Amino acid sequence: MRLLLPAILSTSLLVAADRDVSALLVNRVDEAKKAVGIVVGALDANGRSFTAYGKLAKDRPGKPDADTVFEIGSITKVFTSLVLADMVERGEVTLDTPVQKLLPADVKVPSRNGKQMTLLDLSMQVSGLPRMPDNFHPADAAKPFADYDAAKLYEYLSGYKLTRDIGEKYEYSNLGVGLLGHALARKAGMSYEALVRARVLEPLELKDTSVTLSADQKKRLAAGHDAALAPVKNWDLDALAGAGALRSTASDMLKFLAANLELTDTPLKAAMRRMRSVRRPTGVPGMDIMLAWHTLSRDGSEIVWHNGGTGGYRSFAGFDAAKKTAVVVLTNTSFDIDDIGRHILNPAFPAGMLSPPRERVEITLDPEVLAGYAGEYPFTPGFAIRVTAEGPHLYAQATNQPRFELFAEKKDEFFLKVVDAQVTFIRDDAGQVTGLLLHQNGMNQKAPKKMP
Repeated sequence: MRLLLPAILSTSLLVAADRDVSALLVNRVDEAKKAVGIVVGALDANGRSFTAYGKLAKDRPGKPDADTVFEIGSITKVFTSLVLADMVERGEVTLDTPVQKLLPADVKVPSRNGKQMTLLDLSMQVSGLPRMPDNFHPADAAKPFADYDAAKLYEYLSGYKLTRDIGEKYEYSNLGVGLLGHALARKAGMSYEALVRARVLEPLELKDTSVTLSADQKKRLAAGHDAALAPVKNWDLDALAGAGALRSTASDMLKFLAANLELTDTPLKAAMRRMRSVRRPTGVPGMDIMLAWHTLSRDGSEIVWHNGGTGGYRSFAGFDAAKKTAVVVLTNTSFDIDDIGRHILNPAFPAGMLSPPRERVEITLDPEVLAGYAGEYPFTPGFAIRVTAEGPHLYAQATNQPRFELFAEKKDEFFLKVVDAQVTFIRDDAGQVTGLLLHQNGMNQKAPKKMP
């Protein structure tokens, strides 16, 4: 792999010149107490730099750096689609190959109105498959994907009936991209881990990116923590490995992004170009999808990006092709760090300082009261929050995001524990719930309740 970048400034940890980045990390770790440790890697025409703050684990000494290993979660989907693009380049499959052809004959992949689900549909999240299968019942909730094997995947596919046409609508699907990785591995006659290593990791010389960690990598693995900063188990994925099984470092991820920017000459250049050659709207204003990569546009600038999250980690990787800049942000806490990555790539995206945590006391509300909050609250035509009540619990799920529980602080006022966000429900003079206010990142956004 021939390096086209200026000489790397150092292989050791560098402190980025941007003081705002350091201040953001100190704020998130020490002041707001939202994260245990964070590493930011940035790349531009002058080379690359790293900024890190915090700890490898809450209960033991040691600081993260450019070579610290993190779970990168759904950024794995980009690697899976890069394998797809490479297999297309080699003539092994086409984007229009039905996934049915790559699975055992006795497995029935759902179809609709005469259209079969293709590899392209899976990569671009328009397959019609839901975010997760309904036969997903982990034996260990702390390692939820570990026992979801091929037999369960095949059982689900053979029994599922699509609720809309294939290609009709974007819906982010761990199931869909996990299926893509599984199908490509079957086509290649090897495990997903062996396939991604042979087709991506070895050609790009990503020596610290893998599914299974070496003894040395385990020593450099940052311990994962949940939103309350409590230690959690690492995740292992079986049949859905292509959706989120990889671990990596900030150093390796910058090398990966440099290859996507063609700042390095690699065997995967054509495949990476193919990934960016197709795109379609997601329904979210300003956001499109390519093969796995998403785009965000603001003030005439476009960011190509993906993020990821597991039980104890969050990740962001993105680049600006026009400016030849790239950023990776990794944290060993289940806390959203996307705003830091977006802000570094384009200051038009805000990344403000968070307030110190306020102690919130959870109360219990009657299930009948909670039921009154249930409904859909659209903020824009493409973005809404769906609120559901299940007995003494209330949940909120934003478009293309996981479902999280809402905790009552008082009647009509709720808070989330996974992010620093609160929800206030609005009532009319008759006492009926007619809308909500979302309080997050210093903003108060109002949405009406969609009435039947």
